[in-house]
This record gives sequence, C-alpha cells and structure tokens, in this order.
Amino acid sequence: MGLTGTPRATAAPARATQAEIPAGVTAGVAVFDRTTGTFTERINETLKFRSASVVKLLIALDYLRTHDPRTLSAADRTRLDSMLRSSDDTAASYYWDLGGRTAIIDRTVAQLGLTDTANPPAGYEETWGYVALSAADTVRIYRYILDTASAPVRDYVMGNLRQSTRCGTDGFDQHFGIAGSFERPWAVKQGWSGFGNSGGCTPKPPTTAFAAAGVQGSAQPSAQRAAAAVDLTREALHTTGTVGAGDRTIVAVFTLHPDGTPYGTAYTDLGRLTRSLDVPGAVRPSGTWFGTWSSGVNVRPRPTTVDSAPLTTLPAGVEVLVSCQKLGQEVTIPPYTNTWWAYLPQYGGYVTNIYITSPGNQLPGVPVCSS
Repeated sequence: MGLTGTPRATAAPARATQAEIPAGVTAGVAVFDRTTGTFTERINETLKFRSASVVKLLIALDYLRTHDPRTLSAADRTRLDSMLRSSDDTAASYYWDLGGRTAIIDRTVAQLGLTDTANPPAGYEETWGYVALSAADTVRIYRYILDTASAPVRDYVMGNLRQSTRCGTDGFDQHFGIAGSFERPWAVKQGWSGFGNSGGCTPKPPTTAFAAAGVQGSAQPSAQRAAAAVDLTREALHTTGTVGAGDRTIVAVFTLHPDGTPYGTAYTDLGRLTRSLDVPGAVRPSGTWFGTWSSGVNVRPRPTTVDSAPLTTLPAGVEVLVSCQKLGQEVTIPPYTNTWWAYLPQYGGYVTNIYITSPGNQLPGVPVCSS
C-alpha cells in the first residue's frame, strides 16, 4: 500500500547493476528518483539490518507527531537538533524512553506504512539501535517526510539533516557515503555500530555505558544477541538521505562488514559502493581518490603545523579525495621527509603527503593548488 498522499513507486526496468559491493560486505540498497517516481537501484532492498542511528528519524517523527516544531521548547530544540545533526545518543535515549520505547516503532510503522521495520529482539527493548530497518523502508520514511508530513515537520527534519556535522557527538566522522560521494545539496542521516572508539574525529569523548550497550560505537555483542534474526554482531555502516536540488533522489545504503573491519576500511568501502550507484541529479566532486595510512592524521587549514590548529583528524586508513597539492612546511616522519601537502576539499584543509598512499613526494596526476 502506498503512503497517504504519495504516489506509488514504479519499478525501474530490470538491468544488471553496476554497484561495487566489496568482498565480504552484505549490502541493502534502494535509490529512488522522486522526479520520475522510479527506483534506479534496488539490491536486497527488503533485507533487514540493525538500524543503528538511522532509527533516530523515526524517534524524531514520533515526537513531532504531537509537538509542532515551530513551538518546541529550547531544551527540545537543542536535543532534537543534536540528535538529527550530530547523531546524539543521549538525546535519542531521552526520546526513546519518553515515547515508550517499542511503542514508538509500533506507531510509526502503522503511520508510515512500513513493511520491514521491527522492534529490537526480546530483552533488548531499551536498545533503539537494534530496531530493524531495510533500505526499502528507509525510502518510505523519506518519502513520508518529503511528501506527506506537514510542512513544519518536513522543513525542520530536512533542515537539520542538511546541517549534518562532520563529527558526531560520540567522536565518529559521519560524512561517509552520500556526504562523501556527492556535492551539496544533500541531507543525511547516518548509522554506525560495532567499531569501538575508532571514529576518527577529535576531540573524542569517553565511551558511555549506553554506547557500550551496542548502539553506536560498541563492543562486539554477545553470541545471544548475534542469534537474533537481524545480525547484531558484524560492523554496520549505513548512509541514508537525499541528493540533488529539490531533494530529487532518495538514497539508502545499509552495509554489514566482516568481523573486525576497521572503521576507515568500512568508511572507504561504503564510499566506493555509494559512488558506484545511479543517483539522478547527483553532482560528483572533482579530484582523485587516494588511500591514507596511520591513525590520528590531522587535517589543517593551511599546509603547515605552525599556527594551523587541526580542523579534525582522519579515520585511520580512510580513502580521501584530493583536488590539488602545494608546497608547504617540511614534515619528517622517519624515514620519510616531504614538503608537499594535499588539499582535501571535503574537509576544507590539508594533510601532509607523507600520509597519502602514493609513490614519490608529489602525487601523480594532481594539479598544484592555484592559491
């Protein structure tokens, strides 16, 4: 059954997908072009994944069902803004408890016509990150927000997703997938689970008891949890949102990675998968993708460590887009010395070429920055 007031989606003609799914990765993908009313990509679109923070969309929608965004209290606005922009777990837990936990899912499933969404396994009702979601249902969620929800709700939720912060409140770099693959305009709600404290951003807050329960940066769940119908063990990384002018295309990519996959590796694999998709209206950034090595690599506003405090750090081993390079301060990391720095447009800063995986001090095929 289609959403109230929303045209039913039309299936795209069958075609061989060009999606690049890395070996060992389980993916669920749905890409929906709102202009034509068709899916351009559907891969395991009804497969259920643990939602991690993507469920925060449903938590927010349930609260806004009875609260006008235009008259929210200052405290509510602060919590909801942080939950939607920076994936704040404490805020999500507050509204999860306030809304009756699993009752939130029961209400939103009925309201939005979701077919694959389910509550956490018995015994883990407090863990909102264990709510089951599919790529297909995530498209339904965004279609509800964009086409059926009231204008104040639509504008509030999407406005926050357009202001997604690079660093989540738990210290994870959350601009992977959609945010790293396409130029703005985009709006995103991401999800991650099972990566410990390896999120890459700085400063990094201490792990909370709630995070340790398996919602975001979590320890590996127990065998009992892994036995549930939805995989709660493997590292999960999800990117969802809209891309293009007028929120033309809805993109939902859910992934599970082999046990022990580092965050930077999953971040890179999800980026490659997302970039390989047919996303109408998307503008892909110019530049060359390179791998990096080491952990805690600083991104600085200028090609020097002098009076150039780090903007952030890179997730260990992540792939980055380089648009140009320039000569800067000489940096020595034995046995290497280099005076070239790479400009990363998606971070708005530079890293020394020492940490770029490429032979030679100067990156091949990358132009010199004009200024």
